[in-house]
Amino acid sequence: MQPRLWLLVAAQLAALHGGSALVQTPWSVMAQTNQTVMLSCEAKTFSTNIRIYWLRLRRAPSADSHYEFLALWIPNKSPVYDKEVGTLLTVLQNSSRHVLQLRHVKPEDSGVYFCMTVGNPDLTFGKGTRLSVVDVLPTTAQPTKKTKPKRKMCRLPNPVPLKGPACTPLIIGLLVAGLLVLLVSLGVAVHLYCLQRRARRRLIKQFYK
Repeated sequence: MQPRLWLLVAAQLAALHGGSALVQTPWSVMAQTNQTVMLSCEAKTFSTNIRIYWLRLRRAPSADSHYEFLALWIPNKSPVYDKEVGTLLTVLQNSSRHVLQLRHVKPEDSGVYFCMTVGNPDLTFGKGTRLSVVDVLPTTAQPTKKTKPKRKMCRLPNPVPLKGPACTPLIIGLLVAGLLVLLVSLGVAVHLYCLQRRARRRLIKQFYK
């Protein structure tokens, strides 16, 4: 079937709705200019030998919508591409999964992309994948973090070190010598006290004789 089939498709789309036989993923894509985009179409209830058409709808569906033919996948043959966009498209197949690869996308490539099969007499469509191409991808706003007030910490004053002369060996020696003098003086005083008591006892004994 010739690529001009989109003329027939455009005439019948008003009565058609996307079905579950062709599952397109993802549902929506946002890409940046000059990126490569991969659109998937899985034919769950069809054989692997079916033909898959890829169409693009630039505007919202209406009676005046214009569907563009992009590519046709033919089993065991080379794919057929539209002459205007064929150099930027590639169609691939992996079992029941068909992929449309868009290279170097631009904002004018935005629209809804459909995969379709031709039956007898019905046409079966996927639900479409909406592609939005922008020059700059929007950034996700980071949630603002609430700053907690800092707690005031009560610090204890540092102990002030006592200032004074260092204990030198000379001072220690003097202290020891003074202690020895005190001990000797105490010993002498005790000895004298004992002698006095003995002398008193002898005097008392002599007085009472």
